[in-house]
Amino acid sequence: MAIIGTLLKKGIRLRESLEQEYSSPLELQKQELKKLLITANKTQIGEKYGFKKILSRFRKPGDDFYTAFAEAVPIYDYDKIYDEWWHKLQKGEANVTWPKAIKYFALSSGTSGSASKYIPITKEMVKAIRKTGVRQILSLSKYDLPSKFFNKGILMLGGSTDLEFNGTYFAGDLSGITAGKLPIWFQRFYKPGQEIARNKNWGDKLEKIVENAPKWDIGIIVGVPAWLQILLEKIIERYEVETIHDIWPNLNIFVHGGVSFEPYKKGFEKLLARPLIYMETYLASEGFLAFQALPDRSSMRLVLNNGIFYEFVPFNELYFDENSEIRDGVRPLKIDEVEEGVDYAILISTCAGTWRYLIGDVIKFVSVSESEIVITGRTKHFLSLCGEHLSVDNMNKAVRLAEDEMNINIREFTVLGIPMGTLFAHHWYIGTDDEVDQEKLREVIDHHLKALNDDYVVERKHALKEVKLDVLPSKTFYDWMRSEGKEGGQHKYPRVLKGPKMESWLTFLEEQK
Repeated sequence: MAIIGTLLKKGIRLRESLEQEYSSPLELQKQELKKLLITANKTQIGEKYGFKKILSRFRKPGDDFYTAFAEAVPIYDYDKIYDEWWHKLQKGEANVTWPKAIKYFALSSGTSGSASKYIPITKEMVKAIRKTGVRQILSLSKYDLPSKFFNKGILMLGGSTDLEFNGTYFAGDLSGITAGKLPIWFQRFYKPGQEIARNKNWGDKLEKIVENAPKWDIGIIVGVPAWLQILLEKIIERYEVETIHDIWPNLNIFVHGGVSFEPYKKGFEKLLARPLIYMETYLASEGFLAFQALPDRSSMRLVLNNGIFYEFVPFNELYFDENSEIRDGVRPLKIDEVEEGVDYAILISTCAGTWRYLIGDVIKFVSVSESEIVITGRTKHFLSLCGEHLSVDNMNKAVRLAEDEMNINIREFTVLGIPMGTLFAHHWYIGTDDEVDQEKLREVIDHHLKALNDDYVVERKHALKEVKLDVLPSKTFYDWMRSEGKEGGQHKYPRVLKGPKMESWLTFLEEQK
């Protein structure tokens, strides 16, 4: 078991995983927040909001430490924290929200807004991401895998490691930043290797990987489902084989994240000779929040003791307005106050200098005792024009059920909320290369959404008067992403389009006519 054996020889143990397994979630989180505040107490934000004073409250029992923190430090979204603090980081200013100057920024995929966001990445965050990655690798020992598997290569399909440098800082995809800082022991397993990984041309990078594919013995593939599916299709086509297992017979695991795998699964499995083990990760530009820790589970375990402090805001009308903006004066919940089956938006404070930061994701606890979660969508990607409260999770499930019922492969989809006189409509765009009855598909998706969401049923009888649906070639979706500069790497197609993104999409479709 070369990978695990190498880790153990390096002295890396399951200590952090065991610590989380046998400790109170609240106690772990309290210690994590204390470490963050101690480290940042002499920064500009630490001085302004009195981190030292907050720290003095940690000696007291109960929730006093959290009350002090929540009362002193405001809740931030990206625009607010950038305008107040992070713009200074890009100018090279030190000790702003974290000690020292920031040398790296991850460019987020920008699915919620009109432009990419610059997320600070510190050496502490790179180390934290690496440690959580090691914890996930070590979890492979819980799977029934042949010992020879652990000698196989790991193909990580991410952004370029050749980062942009403006004289003050480097910027690029988080996957490119972290791949450029892989530990030496891991490089013997890592594919496509540093030379190909540096390539900034996505199309050329894919071609290089296709060219080298038969030379590699790949056991694990890692990446965003849409782009990995495109890559596997290219390899199968190039070498005129039936499945990817004809090229990589030892391929056993697909580690995916960033977007639900459900809509891709049916098409993806056509490329395989046998089923894979699917392992989900929650690796955002802001940090490595969770990973699938146990076999035969569709949930992920929040990492509570590695550089991130979490707060949870119930995602409902009491806490968020009609534009999915958090309301003033709300009190988030700590890890010991959450309930199973409730949608929560996440706030994080991290070792990269984010503080009470609304990351934009919505999760649901499936096990509070084990801190196991599923991602149900994005705060900006919920559709609630008139109270239908349609989540991305609802959409993904409806699409998967429609695929099974109609025996088709839906590669991509997106939904627009549009006015219809004084009422409203949803407009679906479905990406598939199969022959499909457009009207029947519309009826099937609408039917499944009614079964999945009670609020949707009510509004379909009242304010949500129509559901429209257009079927497009899947290539149209990827061509639009290319036109937006969002091809490849960690970029994923947004399931709900609003504002400038919606206008861009509609303009693009008009130009294709």
